[in-house]
Amino acid sequence: MEFITHEERERLQGRLSELLNRRKEVSDRIAAARALGDLKENGDYHAAREEQGMDEAEITRLERRLSEAKVVDQGSQPDDIVFLGATVRIREVGSDELELVKLVGEPTGDIGGEADEVTLSSPMGESLMKARQGETIRVDTPRGVKRFEIVEIL
Repeated sequence: MEFITHEERERLQGRLSELLNRRKEVSDRIAAARALGDLKENGDYHAAREEQGMDEAEITRLERRLSEAKVVDQGSQPDDIVFLGATVRIREVGSDELELVKLVGEPTGDIGGEADEVTLSSPMGESLMKARQGETIRVDTPRGVKRFEIVEIL
């Protein structure tokens, strides 16, 4: 079972609604391209069909994910333990540089955000989950083991 935040669920539902609303538009584009005649050489038709296939696959994925995911109630989590949705200030042991990370179920793709997103299934996410403020965690990375101090849970 996958755990997601309320914010992630809202974002997924919004994306699903957007794709469902676009079905008619893509279908109309396919019909218009089909009306032009020869489908073998019709780039508009093939592009619209490909887009329809990708949209339908994404709709299926989102519906399955939303039906199987459990939304975590962030208000019931202790303030001094890292849980899904928490934003955490960390420092690599031996460094003075602070980093801000947010523990998420799925990345939003927002690279300009205040905090870097860390998924639960990543080595960093697994190590952060249920860590306490002041604790040092161990993260197994492809380049070796790194240690991070949990400076603050926001």
